Amino acid sequence: MKPLQIKKIGLYVCLSLLWIGLTPTLRAQTELKENKNFEILKNLEIFSTAYKELELNYVDEIEPGSLIKTALDAMLRSLDPYTVYIPESDVEDYKIMTLGQYGGIGSTIHTRNGEVYISEPYKGFPADKANLKPGDKIIAINGEETKGKSSADVSTMLKGQAGTTFEITIERQGVSKPITVSLTRKEIKIDNVTFFELFPDSIGYIRLDGFTQGAAKEVKEAFFELKKQGMKALILDLRYNGGGLMNEAVQIVNLFCPKGIPVVSTKGKVEDKNTVYYTMDSPVDLQIPIVCLNSRATASASEIVSGALQDYDRAVIVGERTFGKGLVQNIIPLVYNSQMKITVSKYYIPSGRCVQAIDYSHRDEEGMANKIPDSLRTAFKTKAGRIVYDGYGIEPDVELEEEMTTNVGVSLITKFLIFDYANEFKRKQEKIGLVKEFEITDIIYKDFLNFMKDKDYSYETRSESLLKEFKKYAQADSCYKEVEPELEALKKSIAKTKENDLIKNKEEIKKMLKAEIASRYYYQAGRAEAELKGDKIVAKAVQVLNSTKEYSLILGQ
Repeated sequence: MKPLQIKKIGLYVCLSLLWIGLTPTLRAQTELKENKNFEILKNLEIFSTAYKELELNYVDEIEPGSLIKTALDAMLRSLDPYTVYIPESDVEDYKIMTLGQYGGIGSTIHTRNGEVYISEPYKGFPADKANLKPGDKIIAINGEETKGKSSADVSTMLKGQAGTTFEITIERQGVSKPITVSLTRKEIKIDNVTFFELFPDSIGYIRLDGFTQGAAKEVKEAFFELKKQGMKALILDLRYNGGGLMNEAVQIVNLFCPKGIPVVSTKGKVEDKNTVYYTMDSPVDLQIPIVCLNSRATASASEIVSGALQDYDRAVIVGERTFGKGLVQNIIPLVYNSQMKITVSKYYIPSGRCVQAIDYSHRDEEGMANKIPDSLRTAFKTKAGRIVYDGYGIEPDVELEEEMTTNVGVSLITKFLIFDYANEFKRKQEKIGLVKEFEITDIIYKDFLNFMKDKDYSYETRSESLLKEFKKYAQADSCYKEVEPELEALKKSIAKTKENDLIKNKEEIKKMLKAEIASRYYYQAGRAEAELKGDKIVAKAVQVLNSTKEYSLILGQ
């Protein structure tokens, strides 16, 4: 027998043995797939049968769409908070969230005691041009009363095709009769960069509040404008920015990093969709020192920007540890114009780390998903060799906590008392001058205290809440009478400490008043500028940028 024939026979034998060895594995895989398919079909049939029996037998009429949506929502809630069903009626709202544009009047609204009010018109848009003001109560739209409707219902009524006209009827404080005005809807594009300014010492500041379409372009334009004014260092403020479009994050990193380097990669179940996103363009500046500001609410695309800049040692991160959202969602079209937003992958920044903080695939006995424990976090290295960790957001290079709002501050905001006073202030005073020069003087604060004399700003402290709970248990244990005098004395003592809250927390309340009043004259940009005064985290960023030695030391240069 020829050697070639022997080799062929040997190859056939090897292949046969390999097939024999693989056959049980392939059979097992086939059986697993068939079992899974059977489970799917079985449970779909159970669901279908259960719904049919409800329709036939339930005592009251049931609403099919509402019931099925409830079932879908409950099913998806068991996965993660970002995988959601989007009915046709909500598709437009998701377009606004991703593209940052919609047909409407250009104003935020809020509900208060069952009625809807104008909160904050955007400068230059239909609501502003029609002279609608914060605090105007919306009582009718095209003659249809709004009382009892939610802000979501009224928002739907206000939105529509750009170019369409409708009438809005409002009630205004100090005006005896309702006002009806005609408005023409416009394509509303929400700005991502709400404020930018050149500080002393040639330090530029850009506040980025969103990652909708065009965010990178807005940052680039603000950057060039600041460069014209003589900027030599930059603060990029991403605090409370919940993220948005990944491609905008990649482009923003590209402004300050070389062309052709990876910014973020995605890994999921469908391998064909796993992607590495690279910088595609020439940067605008590779040398300018940068400090990036983060907060605990900095998330998603914001974490890609700050994380990539940290991994490439391109910026010092100042502030708080970020939220830790390392999951990527895609919008998947369904039948009947509905959609589903599905978590399809995790993302990884240049060092290789994923910032996802919560493990939704493993839940405790109560069904709660928990944060990834420190023991399971992995160390990675930045380009310069600095140690960074995965599993819980972006840790700052310089950690500083945001100041927490006091209980009385929360009460003044949630009960719209700061909001109402700002409206009254604007009615009395036509101008305030430049925001940077405007202050809440003692005279203004005294006026605010007079305004508050007949207002309810009560709130329940944690101590009062615990006392209530203790009272409940004491009554259940039949020992309340014995401890009642001490409990009442404690209650009175706590109440007494709250009497002078408006005086004790004067400085905090002044900051709130300044920001709210500034927004009445200079819109969102005025609010942003006013909030900078006395900002300790911004002050620290300025300090770091003013010290070449400290900046370089932090980055390991």
